[in-house]
Amino acid sequence: MEEAGLGEAESLSGETAAGEDEAELLGELSGAEVERVRAIARLLKAGGGVEYQRAQAAVARQLGLSESSVKRLVGQWRQQGLKGLVRQVRSDRGEHRVGEAWQEFIIKTYRAGNRGGRGMSAAQVAVRVASRASELGEAEYPSRSTVYRVLRDEIEQRQRRQQKRSLGWRGERLRLKTKGGQDLEIVESNQVWQCDHTRVDLLVVDQSGELLGRPWLTIVVDSYSRCIMGFHLGMEAPSAVVVCLALRHAIMPKQYGGGYELSQSWGAYGIPQYLYTDGGKDFQSQHLEQVATELGIVSEQRRYPSEGGIVERPFGTLNSELFSSLPGYTGSNVAKRPKQAEGAASLTLIELEKLLVRYIVERYNQSIDARMGNQSRIGRWEAGSERQLPLIGERELDICLMRQERRVVYRGGYIQFANLTYRGEHLGGHAGESIVIRYNPRDITSVLVYQCSGTKDVFVARAHAQGLETECVSLAEAQAISRRVRAAGRVVSNQSLLLEVQRRDSEVKQLRRGRKQKRVPETVETVETVEESPPPAAPSASLPTVTQERAAVKDDGVGERDLLTQPVPEVVVHDYEEWKQEYGLW
Repeated sequence: MEEAGLGEAESLSGETAAGEDEAELLGELSGAEVERVRAIARLLKAGGGVEYQRAQAAVARQLGLSESSVKRLVGQWRQQGLKGLVRQVRSDRGEHRVGEAWQEFIIKTYRAGNRGGRGMSAAQVAVRVASRASELGEAEYPSRSTVYRVLRDEIEQRQRRQQKRSLGWRGERLRLKTKGGQDLEIVESNQVWQCDHTRVDLLVVDQSGELLGRPWLTIVVDSYSRCIMGFHLGMEAPSAVVVCLALRHAIMPKQYGGGYELSQSWGAYGIPQYLYTDGGKDFQSQHLEQVATELGIVSEQRRYPSEGGIVERPFGTLNSELFSSLPGYTGSNVAKRPKQAEGAASLTLIELEKLLVRYIVERYNQSIDARMGNQSRIGRWEAGSERQLPLIGERELDICLMRQERRVVYRGGYIQFANLTYRGEHLGGHAGESIVIRYNPRDITSVLVYQCSGTKDVFVARAHAQGLETECVSLAEAQAISRRVRAAGRVVSNQSLLLEVQRRDSEVKQLRRGRKQKRVPETVETVETVEESPPPAAPSASLPTVTQERAAVKDDGVGERDLLTQPVPEVVVHDYEEWKQEYGLW
C-alpha cells in the first residue's frame, strides 16, 4: 500500500520535476507523511467544482485537519513539490539554546538537591537559577520551561534507576525485590504476606472508664489481593510476640459471634509461602524465625524501606475512614491534638476491636482496589486461591501465643498469673510442678498450660480465672484494675477484680451520655487474708455476693447496682477441647 501511495506521488511529481533530493525523501517518509502524500495525491486527481469540495472535506477528516490547512498543503505541494508536505526538522533539534555554564549549573544543582534522601524538583531548580542570575546581575537567564527541557533527560534517568531498584508492577503482575536479591513475582493469593505496625490515633479506656492510652495495631496484608488477612490490636508495643499474634489471627479461619453484627463473613485465611517485612528487630527475632520454620513460612526482608506501600496504605485508610469518626480521636499531629480528646474517649479495647472487625469485613475487604479493576479485594483473594487451603487446629498455632514461664501448680490445681487465681480440671495431679502458660493478651480469663519436654512444650490443660469465666478482660485492663484496687488500699483478688468489672456497664453508660459523676472516696477497706503459698482452696458453695462486697466498700450511688443483690453461683466450666479428645471427636 505504501509503495502504491508513493507511486501516485511520483506520478504527480511531474509538475515539480522531482529530483535527487525528492528521491531521497521518498525513502525516508514516516507512516503519517506517506498517508498525507497519498491523500493529497487523491485530492489533486479529483475533478473540479462540487466533487473537489467533497474530496477536500474527506481528506480533511482523514488527516484530522481543517479544510484551510488542506488548501495550504496543496499550495505547498504545487510550489515546493514533495518537500512541501514533509515537516521540516530544525537543524539544532535536541540542543539547548542556553549557555554551557547555565546548563552545568542547572544539572549540578538538581543532582546536589537529590542526594542523601532529599528530593528537589525542577521547579525548585528554576527558582535557584533566578536567584543565581540575581547574584550575577544578569537580566537574561534560562526560563522555567528551559530549565525543564535541560533536566528532562536527567529526570528520566533518575526515574529509570528508581524503577530498577523496585521492580513493582509490570503489566498485570507485581514483582517484589528482597534484601537477598531475590525477585518475588506475585501470581496468587497467600503467596506473599506483608506485616507492619502503627500506633492508632485514638484514645481508649478500660472497662471502668479510666484512660488507657493509644493502642498499637498490627496488620497482615496479602500482596496479591491487598486483602487484610488478620490483625492484632492491643496496648503492647511492637515485638516478635505481637507479630506472631497477628500472624495467628491471619492464618486461622475467623468466626465471630452475633455481638459483632456482621452481614459478611471474613473468609480469608491460610498459610503464606513468604512473609515480607522490613528490617525491624521484631521481624528478626529467633522466636519469629522458629514460628515461621514450624509453619513452613519463608521470612524475607524488603530491600528498601520505601517498598512497603502495600502494607502501609491501609493504615491511612483506616485512620481517615474509621478512627477519625470515633470518640477520643487524637489526630496524627500531637501538637494539634484536640483538647477534648481525653474527655471524649469512651471506647474500650474490645469495643474498638469490634468496630475494626466490622469495618474490615464489610467495607475494606469488600472495596475495589485501584489496581484491581472491577474486582473487590476479597473477590480477588478468592479468585487467586487455586489450591485447597489446609485447616489448622488451634493447638498447632499455640506457639504464636505469648509465653510466660516459671509458674508453679499449687495444691488443688491452682496457678497464679497477673494477680489472678486460675484453676484447671486436670491440674490437681501436677501440684508442685513447674509449668509454662500461653495466653492471648486481649483476653486473659483463660490461659493454656504446658509442660516443658526437651525443646518442645506439651499441652496439659486449659485454666480459667475463678469468678471471671463469663467476662472478657485484657491483660492491660487487668493491670489497670489492679493498680486502682491497690491504690484504694484493698487486696487484689479475683473477687475485687470481678466487682470492678461489674461496675463498668453503668459507669461507661454515664460517660457516653455525658453525665460525669464524681465517685465518692472509698473510706472502708476490705479485710482479706491471702496465703502466700499455696493459694486459697477452691470456692466452696458460692462466691461472695455483691451485697457483701458493698458492706466493705462504700456504695458510690449508682442505682443499677442494686439489681446485683443475688448470690453469684459457682460457674462450672468444661474444656471443649478436652471433651473432643476424650470422645474422639477431633
